[in-house]
Amino acid sequence: MAATNGSTKTQAKRTRTNAKRTANSAGRTAKAAAPEKNQVQSVAETAVDLPVGAVLNVADRVSELVDPWTDRRGAEKKVKAYRTRITRTLKRAERRGTTARRKATTEARRNRREAEQRVRKTIDEQTARAQDLVDQVTEQLSALR
Repeated sequence: MAATNGSTKTQAKRTRTNAKRTANSAGRTAKAAAPEKNQVQSVAETAVDLPVGAVLNVADRVSELVDPWTDRRGAEKKVKAYRTRITRTLKRAERRGTTARRKATTEARRNRREAEQRVRKTIDEQTARAQDLVDQVTEQLSALR
């Protein structure tokens, strides 16, 4: 039986080799005829190949999307990954919000201080001008008496 198995393997190898030769020969013949290929046939092949390729791509994508949800453990793992990603995104948004609020508060304080200083300065200037006017009026009244 071992001899039979050995000769079967040899026969199978010989058959594969012959098939490769035939395929290579057919390929060379097809390549030689390629420049003579009808343009309409080429366009027709493209018209068929393009949608078939697109459908295969979509099928692959759908398979990638569906595979994790086919068993409970995979679905739980996917849900956990989504939860982790959402939590991470929310924390990042919270940090950005905190930073923005802190900056806005600091800016508001700074603006308030500057505004208060300007108001105080304006009050002091107006008070000084009013006092000068009072002094001038008082001098003029004293001169009249």
